[in-house]
Amino acid sequence: MPQYPNRQFLDFEEPIRTIYEQIDQTKKLASKNSKIDYSATIKQLEDAIGEKRKEITTNLTAWQRVQLSRHPDRPYTLKYIHKMSTDFMELFGDRNVKDDKAMVGGFGQLDGQTVMFIGQQKGINTKNRQLRNFGMANPEGYRKALRLMRLAEKFNKPIVTLIDTPGAYPGMEAEERGQGEAIARNIYEMMRLKVPVICVIIGEGASGGALGIGVGDRVLMLENSWYTVISPENCSSILWRSWSMKEKAAEELKLTSDYMTKFNLIDGVVPEPEGGAHWNYDQAAENLKQILLKSIKELEKISPEKRIKQRIEKFNKMGQWNGK
Repeated sequence: MPQYPNRQFLDFEEPIRTIYEQIDQTKKLASKNSKIDYSATIKQLEDAIGEKRKEITTNLTAWQRVQLSRHPDRPYTLKYIHKMSTDFMELFGDRNVKDDKAMVGGFGQLDGQTVMFIGQQKGINTKNRQLRNFGMANPEGYRKALRLMRLAEKFNKPIVTLIDTPGAYPGMEAEERGQGEAIARNIYEMMRLKVPVICVIIGEGASGGALGIGVGDRVLMLENSWYTVISPENCSSILWRSWSMKEKAAEELKLTSDYMTKFNLIDGVVPEPEGGAHWNYDQAAENLKQILLKSIKELEKISPEKRIKQRIEKFNKMGQWNGK
């Protein structure tokens, strides 16, 4: 996990940066004057960091949670996979066009349980972001995901999808290759998969880009993730003709995990370390791992036919409107 001073801070995390700077200054004083013991002061400041992280994340606004979901130090799909599983073997290509680097997947061991992991992957630096297309998959990415799902079904292995995308890639070439059809096909096929399917929004869960790998028996959200039909910025630009209203748009979209739970659109919330997942990768992955293991165990007790029926009924209830 990146350490200060290389860590990046959001505007509302600035009080934490200030404490880090105080620790640095105290350590410099200690190195210059060995006769004075500064260890108690440093320990006090380190404790203050934890308290400040807890204080900051207690009453976050919807927009601040959106910012946390995009934090440059936040763990992405491959980080979670490598932290949670062993013997992960990544698989490539859709067997039609090419390998989409924005969509990753493969088999891994989750405490001895073989699982097919699939998810969108963002880049950790400028070059990687371009390579991964900022986590926005093309049609071949969704077709690759479907190929891996069918492979998991063939070997009777559960599927875990990790969702983190601002949306499917909207370029003309993507539309020419059937972006809409690829996403629709995935939704249709995921409804009928005979193996347990668990979907987790680990960061951004936007639009059809999220739904393309988001149909499952369990849909979970990390505490500081979001899930909605459109990003706050794009919503603001449509409704107010400006991105300046993005904070209001975030509030009005009701995109946070508490609202998603209230609306029965998700099945559970995965707690994050104090301050967000970017502060402790190991704890964030362990929290998710335990919930995944519990969910897989529960779902394997249900027959495939009953799971499929429950999955269809679950999604059919969403968006119902009874009006005159």
